[in-house]
This record gives sequence, structure tokens and C-alpha cells, in this order.
Amino acid sequence: MSIGQQESLPFADDEPLSAIELGRPLVFFDLETTGLDLQMDRIVQFAFLRINLDRSQDEWKEMINPGIPIPPEAARVHHITDEMVADKPFLKDFAPLIRDFLADCDLSGFNIIRFDIPFLQAEMKRNGYPLDLKGMKIVDAQVIYHKNEPRDLTAAYRFYCGGDHVEAHDAMGDVRVTLQILDAQLKKYKLSKTLAGLHAYCMPRPDHRFVTSDKKFAWKNDQAVLTFGKHKGKSLPYLVEHERDYLIWMQNGDFAEETKNLIADALNGIFPRRESDNAESND
Repeated sequence: MSIGQQESLPFADDEPLSAIELGRPLVFFDLETTGLDLQMDRIVQFAFLRINLDRSQDEWKEMINPGIPIPPEAARVHHITDEMVADKPFLKDFAPLIRDFLADCDLSGFNIIRFDIPFLQAEMKRNGYPLDLKGMKIVDAQVIYHKNEPRDLTAAYRFYCGGDHVEAHDAMGDVRVTLQILDAQLKKYKLSKTLAGLHAYCMPRPDHRFVTSDKKFAWKNDQAVLTFGKHKGKSLPYLVEHERDYLIWMQNGDFAEETKNLIADALNGIFPRRESDNAESND
């Protein structure tokens, strides 16, 4: 498995990042994954672009067999399916190469501080090659974007309505401005004309990998399995039969009512059934 070098993109100043001094190579990277959970989810694709001190570029992109099914909701985002990665190497095959590629480099990307770096660290550690960030400088373009382009109500009013929010932080003033913003958004974008459709658009999609919203139980082979603790990965029927005391401890512990109700039903012989994902409405 070799790391390829590809033709660089054009830049206005003929070379990338000419406005800053590089003390060592700077690696931009991005991950596509099966989901957002650092413990349960896995990488399905990575891409690295290294800017060397002479401003030459090394690019490296690979698809990875995550070893677990790719949920439909994840595939809809990155368009990578189980079939596409079935014959691809596992991350353990790339881990030492990734470590070497990032050695003595700094890191950059978009939203890498909150997502890509913690996810890559979890995966590298899981595969026996911990990623040591000590001494690495990290530059996140999303942080720069959000710090320099306000995302507050005043900025939204200026963007959508072309005016200044003179009653900022007055409750009724904020409400009136929000009404005008929503009206402008409905005219600007192709959005649903029903409240049900707008509700579906605004609310986060439920994560159908999990049985309960607190993610203490997840679906595996159409059975609810525990996602944490010493019995992690064991099915609810197994726990009822062999670890009943542990479920009773959970039922009396500091867990969500939804999870406690699930356990109560299971202790009475009633187990959850997984329903197929329904297509979302386009109202």
C-alpha cells in the first residue's frame, strides 16, 4: 500500500499557505465514518493532504472496511456502502502508515478539534498505534470561521433581511426579528410549507442504531445489546437469563426512565422489536 502524490490545486499566490510560515509539514485531513460514536463507530474513509515545507503536496486517500455494517443514515451522507468496502483493508493495516505519515507534522481541517481528531485518536488506540498529539499544532478552519463570521441573531437578520437589529437582546425585539428571519428563509429556500415538514427539517434525526435515546442499548442482529460496562455487547435476553441482578441494579440506578422501562419489560419477558426505518416525509 503506497501513499500517492497527486497534482495540487491552483492557488491565487501560486503556492498554498504562502501567508504563513510553516515550522514543519501541515497535514489537512478528513474522516468519513459509520456514525458519531467514538466507541461504537468506525472509519470508512480517510483523506490526508500534507503541505511540505517547500509547499509541495502529498495526498493520500483510502476506503476502509470498518468491520461493522454501515448504517443507511451514514451511507446517505457519504455515499459509501457495505458493498464498496467489503474487500478493502481494515484500519489495522493502515494504522502504522498513518502514524508515519503524521509524524513530525501539525494538523489542520474543518471541525477536527471536536470530531476528526478525537475519532482518529480512538481508532488508532484501538488498533495498537496511539496517536500522540504532544507538540502538534492544530488549526481548525471551522473555529476560525465561527470566530470571524458571527452566527448570532443580529448576523442572521443582517444576512436575511438586510438590516441592523437595533433591539438586540430585548426579548420582544428578538422575537420580532426572528419572525422576519423565518419569513425571509421560507422565501429564499425551497422549504416545506407545513409546520410538520419544518419540524422534521429542524429536529435532529433519531439514531436508529440505538434502542434507547440515552444509547445504553443498541441494536445488533435485531436484538438489544448493552453498550457499556462489564457486560458490554451482551444481549438483553442473555442478561435476563444470566445477569438478572445487573439489570435490577440498572433499574434502581441513575438511568433514563426509557431505559428502566425497557429493563422492566425484559424482566417480564417482553423484549423490544426492531422496526424497519421508514422513509422520511418530504412535506
